[in-house]
Amino acid sequence: MIAVIDFGSQTTQLIARKIREWGVFAEIFPFHVHPEDLKDAQGIVLSGGPESAVQTQYPQVRKEIWDLSVPILGICYGFQSLALHYGAVLGKSKREYGSAKLKIFGSSPLFADIRDDTVVWMSHEDSVETLPEGFDTIASTASIPIAGIQSLSRKRYGIQFHPEVFHTEAGFQIIGNFVEKIVKADKDWSLSNFIEMEIERIKAIAGKDTVVAGISGGVDSTVASVLAHQALGKNLHCFFVDHGLLRKNEREEVVELLSGLGIQLEVLDRKALFLDALKGVEDPEEKRKIIGKLFIDTFEASAKKVQAKFLLQGTLYPDVIESSGGVSGLAVKIKSHHNVGGLPEKMNLKLLEPLKMLFKDEVRLIGKKLGLPDPFILRHPFPGPGLGIRIIGAVDGKKVEVLQNADAILREELAKYDVDHQVWQGFVVLLPIRSVGVMGDQRTYQCVAAVRLVEAVDGMTARWHKMPHEVLEHISNRITNEIIEINRVVYDITSKPPGTIEWE
Repeated sequence: MIAVIDFGSQTTQLIARKIREWGVFAEIFPFHVHPEDLKDAQGIVLSGGPESAVQTQYPQVRKEIWDLSVPILGICYGFQSLALHYGAVLGKSKREYGSAKLKIFGSSPLFADIRDDTVVWMSHEDSVETLPEGFDTIASTASIPIAGIQSLSRKRYGIQFHPEVFHTEAGFQIIGNFVEKIVKADKDWSLSNFIEMEIERIKAIAGKDTVVAGISGGVDSTVASVLAHQALGKNLHCFFVDHGLLRKNEREEVVELLSGLGIQLEVLDRKALFLDALKGVEDPEEKRKIIGKLFIDTFEASAKKVQAKFLLQGTLYPDVIESSGGVSGLAVKIKSHHNVGGLPEKMNLKLLEPLKMLFKDEVRLIGKKLGLPDPFILRHPFPGPGLGIRIIGAVDGKKVEVLQNADAILREELAKYDVDHQVWQGFVVLLPIRSVGVMGDQRTYQCVAAVRLVEAVDGMTARWHKMPHEVLEHISNRITNEIIEINRVVYDITSKPPGTIEWE
């Protein structure tokens, strides 16, 4: 395997996933990992992170790891840590976030078959100012003269940019060059292996105990439940909670879709409970935690009836790293996901999360391998808190109805427009402001809606989708004409980073 050492980057798991896509198993370790735990590693990758190596105190690996004979690749903070160890000087540079063009120098196996001026994704404020002894510069950008280094004799490589993110054009090939040309790793990993291993793991953990699962109808919870169903059969009980924050007609659509899968499913109507608990609550973190607790309370009550000991969730790795500190504990918390950071500290059920080290695109591939139909596989991501975090500020039944109607119009128009599925996620946000308008020569003072459409692969980075103006105009006209409570529509053109995909 290849070891990925985590310094708290939001994209550490992306590195591991890209390595796995090359058919090589990758495992993530915290930066303080003991060298003995890396005895099976054929290569090591050092991740980025939120800390600054320019400071006096900064996270670093144990010194014995540098003595290992295996190839090491440092990315962003990992690159700076590697350069410091070998004698480089670091300094504060011009902040560089987003795309940059990479100038490649000389010959490096890391950049084999990579064209000069390829676009890479940067996210840093520090940079390497002097070259370590015994190293060569292999890349630069317009902002920094040392964007990549190598020491062929030591088998040490470092790059300032992030090859793991979707928006680095040749990132997948660069990681592949490290895996194939430098590490020459054994290729014995596949998603089919993962499915077999995870089914056996679920059997081993749950045994003959009963497991309850919360199904939202989205791809994550559905794939997790189908996977668990293969392992547990009748010992899996699935519940669909209608918390009153669903998209229009979603309850009916989900029940119809799930009815043919042979999974035990019970619908729980809890609309009044959730909306009452959210009354007057404006803080997004508080909303997430309220929703998370009510979900758990509901599942625990249902679990008690069937004497279950485990709760199955469709948690993905982006949920984990945005809600917590990742593997290293250094990652910055971005927001609490209802199924991770929104969970209460004490609960009576043990968690089963078979997908929590995977990303959305991997889960979709697993869904295909499990034989799920396209309506499951291609559904846009929908957060567990539902429309509760797409209504900015306090939530009430009327706002939910308004947003449901606006969202339904967007989904109808997207279905006509996006036949080749360019848009990874699309939705409407109801803003806590009103604007003056004019309709039929009358003054209006109504709500503002924001349309959000993004292109992504895994949700860790995203670009706003450049929808044709005439389609946007048609969507805006429909929303303002058909929904009397909305008189203005705006379009969100923020990428991730700096924004997140959801607004709350």
